[in-house]
Amino acid sequence: MQLPAGFVSLMEGIGLPGLPVALASGEPEVSVRLNPCKKTCDFHGTEPVPWCAEGLYLPSRPSFTLDPRFHQGRYYVQEAASMFHSWVVRHLASLSDGPLRVLDACAAPGGKTTAVIDALPEGSVVVANEYVPARAVVLRENIIKWGFPGVIVTRGDTASLGKLRGAFDIVIADVPCSGEGMMRKDPEAVAQWSEGLVRECATVQREIVRNLWRALRSGGYMVYSTCTFNRYEDEEVVEGIIEEFGAESVKIPVDTSWGISDGLSTSCHCYRFLPGVTRGEGLFVSVLRKDGDGRFKDKVPKERKKPGAVPAVVKGWIDNPEKYNITAVDGRLTAFPASYTALLGAVAGVVDVIHEGVTLATLKGRDIVPSHALAMSRVLRDGVFPSADIDCGEALRYLHGESPVLPPDTPKGYVLLTFEGAPLGWVKNLGNRTNSLYPQHWRIRRNID
Repeated sequence: MQLPAGFVSLMEGIGLPGLPVALASGEPEVSVRLNPCKKTCDFHGTEPVPWCAEGLYLPSRPSFTLDPRFHQGRYYVQEAASMFHSWVVRHLASLSDGPLRVLDACAAPGGKTTAVIDALPEGSVVVANEYVPARAVVLRENIIKWGFPGVIVTRGDTASLGKLRGAFDIVIADVPCSGEGMMRKDPEAVAQWSEGLVRECATVQREIVRNLWRALRSGGYMVYSTCTFNRYEDEEVVEGIIEEFGAESVKIPVDTSWGISDGLSTSCHCYRFLPGVTRGEGLFVSVLRKDGDGRFKDKVPKERKKPGAVPAVVKGWIDNPEKYNITAVDGRLTAFPASYTALLGAVAGVVDVIHEGVTLATLKGRDIVPSHALAMSRVLRDGVFPSADIDCGEALRYLHGESPVLPPDTPKGYVLLTFEGAPLGWVKNLGNRTNSLYPQHWRIRRNID
């Protein structure tokens, strides 16, 4: 791989002369992060990711597309360095008392969001936002598969999110960057690099941070990160936050054996993942605390749309229905944590909400059709629907859009398909045939034979 001469010169200038060699000669790692709230997955020949309890290095890259467990949300394919966010948030949560409100402002495709979700105390809520519409669709899909009910997925810009003044205990700002840390994995990161792009990204990053700082409560924490190496987008942005807002640099405990490097020419606490030194791709992280100590005060939310009647049977589909505000809007039944109804209303007032909580079902005439999100969720009550466990071949055909063959004694009506005992999706059993309810736009497009 031929790296840009300007990049090589820049790395030498900041004291990282060996980095271009590691990028040009090394091979990227393959890693996954398990979903701790779903049936576990067995991978052969793995090694643990030391900073993430659920992270695993794989010996080689399998076909994730042709693994039903991937589509069940039982694991997420994520670069190992990026899993460090779970370690950071778990530490910040240990400094707090009770559930937390978290904003992941640049969240697509969802890897860091799901890592953060699993690090939070029970009862917390996460707002996952993405500006680019196509990426927001991918984010929504990955969030649904992960199954966490206390989440709001939005599509909007950070200036709008800044109107939610003091609403969040933690803000994750994994900002768009020049992508130097991805050069080993993505040829486009090499092709697009220029010193002009670096400067442009640094300007945008400062603007994003200014917007998001308003959404952070007094005493809250901002986790600033990039997947790049230069100081302009990393240490200099962090130093600017401290100078402009009087922020405090926060130390995160790490084990020296992990190989995480310190910041370059700075007194701030910074954490650098360097290929060839740590097992993973490039990442920069720094945590900043906002001065003061305050809590967000909820306001009475405005009704987004007048809700309709909720069929009583639906409440019996989920565990602890009393904890959720279950609504029917435009024929869609949704369960969202009741304690965060006001926050949902506030968020909907500034950005587009494209998913919240768990979509339970849609109403089609007199029929109540269970949603795929319900099958993927952590709140589906065991045994409330008849189920049928299918093998890998049948599971792949189902994910491809075909209707699987069910055991002859399977009851008619809506049936929960499972693979290895874990939910896969719904079919409607008509007796002589079945209708697949797997979302059409999620179906496997490639050949499964």
